[in-house]
Amino acid sequence: MISEKLQEIMKKDGVVAIATLGEDGLHMVNTWNSYIRVSSDGRLFIPAGYMHKTEVNIAYNPNVLITLGSSKVEGLHGVGAGFLIKGKAAFITSGPDFDIMKATFSWLRAILAVTIESATQTW
Repeated sequence: MISEKLQEIMKKDGVVAIATLGEDGLHMVNTWNSYIRVSSDGRLFIPAGYMHKTEVNIAYNPNVLITLGSSKVEGLHGVGAGFLIKGKAAFITSGPDFDIMKATFSWLRAILAVTIESATQTW
């Protein structure tokens, strides 16, 4: 599900936008492309230092939309590539996956784990 192009983007500089929907509406939070890791089973692992509102929303509705891109990757129409990812998310606060991520990101309090349902290149 994770294409070579998407993997290439995750290795470059760029901003990630994560949208969730809770009881009181839409919420967005950002992180960096380079923070995202891919688990052995193909989930995206995003370190969460804060993301408290995101966690509340995920408990209410696990659906997420994520956009990410980089101007340093060749896209569909020249320089610059981006993706829209749709998926289901959960927060991980303990266990082996948490321990591995914590070793890299000492500041994280949880992992936002996203199971990808679709990943569409948008530009």
